[in-house]
Amino acid sequence: MSASQENMHDMAQPPARPAPSTEVAAFLEKVARMPAARPERGRPGRLVFAVDATASRQPAWDRACALTGEMFLATRDLGGLAVSLAYWRGFLEFAATPFLTDGAELARRMATVSCLGGQTQILRALRHAMNETRQDKVGALVLVGDAVEEDVDALCHAAGELGLFGTPVFCFHEGSDTVAGNAFRQMAKVSGGAYAPFDSAAAGTLRDLLRAVAVFAAGGRAALAALPGAAAARIAGQLPGPKAAR
Repeated sequence: MSASQENMHDMAQPPARPAPSTEVAAFLEKVARMPAARPERGRPGRLVFAVDATASRQPAWDRACALTGEMFLATRDLGGLAVSLAYWRGFLEFAATPFLTDGAELARRMATVSCLGGQTQILRALRHAMNETRQDKVGALVLVGDAVEEDVDALCHAAGELGLFGTPVFCFHEGSDTVAGNAFRQMAKVSGGAYAPFDSAAAGTLRDLLRAVAVFAAGGRAALAALPGAAAARIAGQLPGPKAAR
């Protein structure tokens, strides 16, 4: 094979995707570097937790339900956390709870939901977060899913608007669908948030990601530095110093 043929062969090959562990580490580093104002003293941080509840998602829904308490436990010393659970399923069904400050109540509500076949409705989740943050600041939107079946430009526009309001979107992508991965990455990027894949068999990874974003929403970067565990240590070692006043 000639040198020119080798170059053409190399160009034809898709770039290798980083290992999931590498992308998760990069995600945690990015969260640590994001500016976040701590909520007013005595007020819980607000987070919208949007989860795909279409037919293929039942095992992942059950895992997410079991992990919701971790977010509240991680933020109890930071003024707490208020979470609005949003989900989509079936034929154009979208629902969202009020902001709940009790992890047991959130888990109870999730346990009453069964997944049902249908297309994704991520845009409605983004608009729900926008409506809420217009009324009272939402510290972060978490999207958990494995598919994107909507117009990516419309999704990115809505995510970008959230970014303008200071509400970053954190996209947790289960599985290896490249179309979904690309869309989630773009939504995260334009909003000032971050993307991280996770393996359906690795509940610990999703737990660490949820805890990290919950702490970010409740207390900002300083709170992340105080979070115990390996993920927190990895973040704390990469926190940027305070910016010099201009």
